Amino acid sequence: MAACLVVANSLFSSPRPLKSIAKKHRLQPISVPLLAHSPNPRKPISSTFLKPNFSLSDSCKIRFLSKASLGETESSSEDPLPLVGEDSAAFDLGTQNIVSWVYFTLVLGVVLFILDVVWIDNSTGFGKAFVDAVSTLTDSHEIVMLALILIFATVHSGLASFRDTGEKLLGKRAYRVLFAGVSLPLAVSTVVYFINHRYDGVQLWQLQNAPGVHQLVWLSNFISFFFLYPSTFNLLEVAAVDKPEMHLWETGIMRITRHPQMVGQVIWCLAHTIWIGNSVTVAASIGLIGHHLFGVWNGDRRLAVRHGEAFEVVKKRTSIFPFAAILDGRQKLPEDYYKEFIRLPYLSITALTLGAYFLHPVMQAASFRLHW
Repeated sequence: MAACLVVANSLFSSPRPLKSIAKKHRLQPISVPLLAHSPNPRKPISSTFLKPNFSLSDSCKIRFLSKASLGETESSSEDPLPLVGEDSAAFDLGTQNIVSWVYFTLVLGVVLFILDVVWIDNSTGFGKAFVDAVSTLTDSHEIVMLALILIFATVHSGLASFRDTGEKLLGKRAYRVLFAGVSLPLAVSTVVYFINHRYDGVQLWQLQNAPGVHQLVWLSNFISFFFLYPSTFNLLEVAAVDKPEMHLWETGIMRITRHPQMVGQVIWCLAHTIWIGNSVTVAASIGLIGHHLFGVWNGDRRLAVRHGEAFEVVKKRTSIFPFAAILDGRQKLPEDYYKEFIRLPYLSITALTLGAYFLHPVMQAASFRLHW
């Protein structure tokens, strides 16, 4: 709607008169009987045939994208360009359906119960057998760590790459259930193995008692979570309560980097590697960062296929490396840019991040009891 308002004036402006290119001829009236006795009578032209084959919103989008891609907007060069993508982390409490959130809570409870029975619980699940099978390949915790990450990355990115085809065959909700149902157990196995073996391997350095290191690591981890979870802005889609969509986010953290999950993962890995300082953590960091670097290429490829010209416009305005598009002038920040972060999803991330920090002992104890 906003894009249409921007170009509405140009759409409804009077066209320039066309120059005459042929002599004017007086039209001869054709009588009805003549038409009736014509050897090849023609059917009357339907009025719908004369209607234009595009809607106002389509024409607005086409004109706007062409102008935005060429930098030809009515705003000045110092003003932020109109959005082509979506406003990330937008959450209007008044539009929320309480039934959907109750359904989300029930779905989450059922998923966690099934995950515990089928995978986590050593007496009924397959999680321990899976980790033990991978561990039989080698005695090296570093290689096992890399193998677990490689298995997860292959399945996770592979299913993401086949999303378009899978959604056509199964439907969007069914494919999301398949995607989460396969990826989540593998992610849990990888995380639990890292927690249980993070201090194994060769100690490369010891900086935990160095001045300022704890504060640096804590702050880095806190910041990393604001980058790591931009795709969870719509939890109802994550749980397939709402129909999952492939969004083209453009505001908030996306103004800083087009691939915040990769940046957040790099920050998290560097912080944990500095703090723990051994070969297992280095191996885990190499595997996780490598997976997310592949995700940069694969994510851009998928967005280009799904969103076409709109993604190309967003791509020109954003950068992979944090703040690069802002520094070189391609990204114009609004004056009230900070308001894009004062939203419920970001506040929820803040609360969950602080909670995860204080619950570290609980998570570690739960992992140790699994003996994976």
